[in-house]
Amino acid sequence: MEKSTKRYRERIYIIKDIILTLSEYGELNQTTLVSFCGLNLKKHKKLLDQLEARELVSKMEKTEGKRTITIYKPTTKGLQFCKEILDPYEDLFPRSKSKYVENNSLRLILI
Repeated sequence: MEKSTKRYRERIYIIKDIILTLSEYGELNQTTLVSFCGLNLKKHKKLLDQLEARELVSKMEKTEGKRTITIYKPTTKGLQFCKEILDPYEDLFPRSKSKYVENNSLRLILI
């Protein structure tokens, strides 16, 4: 069996990634948002619903033929939350670097 190389990402960083990705693009459909953030829709749909319920993102549904497309946008409250709460949090508790990045940095220093 091969060990998974995927690293665990804390929920707070997932929330920040969602809000920042939406702020960067303005609005994204659900599939694109999940893809850009490296999430699994089945596992993280509940989180998106919670962010909408707390008014950190807004959700709009468009019907195109038989398909319903869900569009997400950041809200002013979400951007403010990111700036005032999540940015200082990440300054205090930075994301851990992967061993691969640490090993490559060390290798560059040694060369």
